[in-house]
Amino acid sequence: MTQRGYEFYDNQQTFDNYIERRSWNDNVNDTIEKPIVMEMIGNVGMKHICDLGCGTGSFGNELLDLGASSYIGIEGSQNMVARSKQVLNRSNSKVIHTAMEDWMNPTNTYDLVISRLALHYIEDLDALFGKVFASLCSGGSFVFSVEHPVMTSSFGMTRQEGLKQDWIVDGYFDTGVRKQEWLGGIALKFHRTVEDYYVALQGAGFVVGSLRESKPRRVQFANEEAFLRRMRIPLFLFLEGNKN
Repeated sequence: MTQRGYEFYDNQQTFDNYIERRSWNDNVNDTIEKPIVMEMIGNVGMKHICDLGCGTGSFGNELLDLGASSYIGIEGSQNMVARSKQVLNRSNSKVIHTAMEDWMNPTNTYDLVISRLALHYIEDLDALFGKVFASLCSGGSFVFSVEHPVMTSSFGMTRQEGLKQDWIVDGYFDTGVRKQEWLGGIALKFHRTVEDYYVALQGAGFVVGSLRESKPRRVQFANEEAFLRRMRIPLFLFLEGNKN
């Protein structure tokens, strides 16, 4: 059986490296990925939200501060769940310790389902998208980010030292599991094309809304060199599906 994505973060050293990386100035999660997600989800006031692969749960606090009615996080990693219990302590919030693949989804419950940089760990995306569609109320939305397919198809290009400066896309249409050396370990992620994600949403019944890529904005960066480097290649892909 292929290692599930959340297991990667249950190696303590890997988890510690992840937490340290998230604290960096100009980290890509805060400078690129999160601002686009926030634009796509819009006003969350009075919405019931489910977050698939919620990590440390810190995003839940932000959404509740913005007026969300409730927040449910789904997370498989024991390390992440333990951290979320320290971070997320609202009466209208909860983190469920279960893999996304094993998620016992409710029906017609959520106004918004989000997933930030987690779905590229999932092998059976069609099954999960079906669960998400069923869990949404009529008129609800599903917004997610994943590593951009040009990234997941260039993992074989390693760097000798310092920051990676070159990306060679290879085997783009050869979809499936890819190995990435990251955070001191080997992460298993699933490479898909942009079309694959789009078609999977439609197949689950969604009306596809916006599609975004991770074009950086200068105002989000403290460092000019970091900004210029992120202008070279798209790191993330974002899609919205609506249950109409």
